[in-house]
Amino acid sequence: RERTMKTSIVFLLCVSVFPGFSHGRVVGEDETGFAECNVFFPGQIPPEGFTEPFHVKICQQYNKEPRFATLYSTKDKIPLYSAFKYTKPAQNEQESWLVEPQIDDPENDLHEMVCEADVIGTVANLGVNQALTSDYVGSGYERGLLNPSLLNEADFQMATYTLTNAVPLSPSLSKSWHRDIGRVVEKALVPHCSKKDHLYLLAGAIPSSVQVKSKVSVPETLWLAACCDAPEGWSLGLVKKTNDENSLADLTVRELEKQLLAGVHLFKGNCGEDNQSQEKTEAILQAVSQIRSGEQVGTSDNQEAKDSGLVRKVAGIIATPFIKLLELLIYVFVELVKFVFYFLWLVIKRIGGTVLDGVYSLWNGVVSYLKAISMVLISIPYDVGRVIINIFLGVLQIVQDVMSLTYRILCIPVGFVLHLAAFPYHSICAIPSVLKDMATGIGGTFSLVIDATAALLHGFYYLAGHIVKRFVPKGSSDD
Repeated sequence: RERTMKTSIVFLLCVSVFPGFSHGRVVGEDETGFAECNVFFPGQIPPEGFTEPFHVKICQQYNKEPRFATLYSTKDKIPLYSAFKYTKPAQNEQESWLVEPQIDDPENDLHEMVCEADVIGTVANLGVNQALTSDYVGSGYERGLLNPSLLNEADFQMATYTLTNAVPLSPSLSKSWHRDIGRVVEKALVPHCSKKDHLYLLAGAIPSSVQVKSKVSVPETLWLAACCDAPEGWSLGLVKKTNDENSLADLTVRELEKQLLAGVHLFKGNCGEDNQSQEKTEAILQAVSQIRSGEQVGTSDNQEAKDSGLVRKVAGIIATPFIKLLELLIYVFVELVKFVFYFLWLVIKRIGGTVLDGVYSLWNGVVSYLKAISMVLISIPYDVGRVIINIFLGVLQIVQDVMSLTYRILCIPVGFVLHLAAFPYHSICAIPSVLKDMATGIGGTFSLVIDATAALLHGFYYLAGHIVKRFVPKGSSDD
């Protein structure tokens, strides 16, 4: 419980603690296998037969490098298996639990695993298709790793602490599972594989109908399948029942596949199971048997310790309400600290924004002022030049106006004298023309009178003749 409390606190405060968080990638349906993580399967061929629509393929990565592959069940909210290789274990183990946002919200912009506290409220439907830390808190179960961190080096180890690699296990079962797997791999499997980098491991879980908080399925069986893809290759299966933490049964891969879904094939060709050396197989099984026997002896020797552990368990049950209250107080304190920091961040953001806006406005004002002054200073020589030119043009216009006025004043007497001198000439010369015009007018008038008289007489004559012809009868020519 102390470890669970510490893990919860670390989880809630994991922002900015680990700058190189592990990240994964949900593999699309159009991609073959697990994409870059196919290297964790013999011949780069993943297991076959896991074809349900709620089975999601995840290529778990860290520092942009593939670390292991996981097939996750969005229905059971646990991984069905994790595929990995044995690497030299790291000395220091440090937890930092992460989630995969794309499992719940495929349309979001996050393409890597992140700390749960970073995406709460930003990822749509977070926790609908995967388990969260809140699903384990107060449940009595731990987040048991299918790919144990103790079998991985530093970078690989950090990548294992993701909730898509965890199943609900009791604290004692989780400890037993990781202990058994670690001993079997290091003492029985690795020493008997001629090529250490060709030892492929599949750690999986078979979901049960029991659920944690009506959401996360508790596995009924934990299993491990190993394949040494080397010239003297072999394969092996191990099964641990969750209702008996001291159980550890060895079996063939084909027998293990029968306990899984129908049609499941874990390794291509069962990793040469039909052709593997009998001596090699017996050596591996003997090593596994020795590990199992050593655990059983240790179990009987520690019976007294278990009895004392029962007393501690009863004391733990009594202390549980106080521990829960302490957990609640710690949670409230952490949330309060987060709220205070968030509020301070908002205040600093507002103040900083106001100060920056003021500085920006002041800078714009200074720039505009300097620009206006520069334009005025630049325009002074131009304006002075324009004034001088306008003064010069004005002087020239005045001189022109004075000369024009003088010319007009001088032209008045000359014109008057010329017109006065020409008057007698024009007057005397016009007399003959005037007389001629008068004579012409008089003659024309007299001629007009004569013509009018003749025309009048002719009209009377014509009228009289017409009347005579009308009323006087015609006579003979003699008459």
